Amino acid sequence: MDTMRERFIDLTTRLLEDDPRLAVVLADISAAGFTRAAERHPDRVINVGIREQLLIGAAGGLALAGMRPIAHTFASFLVERPFEQVKLDLVHQGVGAVLVSAAGSYDWPAGGRTHMSPGDVALLDTLPDWTVHVPGHPDEAEQLLRHAVSDGDRNVYVRLSEHRNEHALRIEPGRFTTVRRGAKGVVVAVGPMLDAVLAATSGMDVTVLYAATVRPFDAAGLRAATDRSADVVLVEPYLAGTSANAAHDALADRPHRVLALGVPREEHRQYGSIPEHLAAYGLDAASLRDRIGTFLW
Repeated sequence: MDTMRERFIDLTTRLLEDDPRLAVVLADISAAGFTRAAERHPDRVINVGIREQLLIGAAGGLALAGMRPIAHTFASFLVERPFEQVKLDLVHQGVGAVLVSAAGSYDWPAGGRTHMSPGDVALLDTLPDWTVHVPGHPDEAEQLLRHAVSDGDRNVYVRLSEHRNEHALRIEPGRFTTVRRGAKGVVVAVGPMLDAVLAATSGMDVTVLYAATVRPFDAAGLRAATDRSADVVLVEPYLAGTSANAAHDALADRPHRVLALGVPREEHRQYGSIPEHLAAYGLDAASLRDRIGTFLW
């Protein structure tokens, strides 16, 4: 089974053959995977080296020239380091690009804090009109990448990770998918958190919604899953509380409670594997079962 990042490289290489507006801008990360594409399309596969601010600036320039650029590197180097260029060279210029990250919140802890990015989606939330996709499986990543490339000239962020679910779900971009139905509360699992949420809520009388797109937030989907009052648990693979305000806004006219679970805000100094990080942050199935059960009952 390939990874989301490998699927992105393969799919984008094929899309470059079909869409003359498509261009890829890299900052060394994944450049080896695009060697063949760069040979075929030297004017549309551009590696700027380890210059992440230039990565976004070049994408903005290509968009101004009428192209549909994809900019790609690790999340921390794609959103956090060049955030001023994201704000000015894309949003303020009124042009759109597709930002495709890799490495999630802590896929490569050995790289140190520079390679951890649990705050990427929260940071993009400070800017208007972004679409944010968080696939949980390579098949979903392919569907959402295709949607992002063809989504007009919008700014779209596709967050890829080594962390994934065992099976893909049938998803509709922009809409939550109902995985289970129950009466005692609603648990929203974002992207690769679904498998742990399903294990954690096994036997519980709760509705489980799956979100592979988190911006725009599917307020109608959440409202449809709740009654006149609601208890909602958000389980996100990045900074805890990133979507809490969106959930509160969706349910503002009815009594409700929201428990927001995700990566804590504390400074991250730990190494270790993805499962070890999930356990440390209370995001493994056993911890989630205890936290969700305590909140709902």
